Amino acid sequence: MYHIFVVSDGTGGTADQLLRAALAQFIETEVNIQRRGGILIEEQVVEVVEEAARVDGFIVHTVVSADMRASIADIGRLHNVETIDLMGPLLAQLTYQLSDSPSEKPGLFRKLNREYFQRIEAMEFAFRHDDGQRVHELTNADIVLLGVSRTFKTPLSIYFAFKGWLVGNVPIICDIQPPEVIYDLPAGVAFCLTTDARKLADLRRVRDAHLGGSTGSYADVDFIRKELAYANSVFRKRRDWDVIDVTRKPIEEIASEILIRKRKNLATAK
Repeated sequence: MYHIFVVSDGTGGTADQLLRAALAQFIETEVNIQRRGGILIEEQVVEVVEEAARVDGFIVHTVVSADMRASIADIGRLHNVETIDLMGPLLAQLTYQLSDSPSEKPGLFRKLNREYFQRIEAMEFAFRHDDGQRVHELTNADIVLLGVSRTFKTPLSIYFAFKGWLVGNVPIICDIQPPEVIYDLPAGVAFCLTTDARKLADLRRVRDAHLGGSTGSYADVDFIRKELAYANSVFRKRRDWDVIDVTRKPIEEIASEILIRKRKNLATAK
């Protein structure tokens, strides 16, 4: 059996996957793979090399620091342990082709990858918890938006999700009791959206026209005033809820105001 030590200044996942892809071509060969991540100093290199020497193994590594790669090669030679550098030749070629130098910061790929999947998760959360869906899961949300129809709850949810926030939104419908779960949300999670009745009526008329004038009193100013008054009565049930006026404000400005208040609430809670 051959012993291969996968060494990395990150998690070692990239080297491990690449090695296993290559080993798929050696079906009859029995191999024991051991991963050693977070190798950042020379003392750690010595430990891994000595471990590999004891079992007559060799090292495959993806270390971005040129100094650390040199240390692995030198210490490997001292202990008669073969070392295979997967990252160095690639970085050298990219340096030449791109006419630029690598940052040599460990874990950048993992960090970028984590942020990407965090955004995907946040987008999926926003879609699953849009317009009052799955309210029993809102305890997992970072932000919950409350408001009557056309107060930008969904656009704000998508905007926040793209930034990595887990966001749900719940419509406040006139004379209908909202789900009880919203009153149990932790402080600093729920944000209430309100607006000017006439401006909201203008927005709703556009939607009413798009739907062929079939929305009844949906765009009527008097009905909207009643609806907003009911929403405000809901908002007052939790004194710690922030109420945001979204009248004539772009999505970015509303989102910024919510985040400022959220940070303030978190600081106060501490």
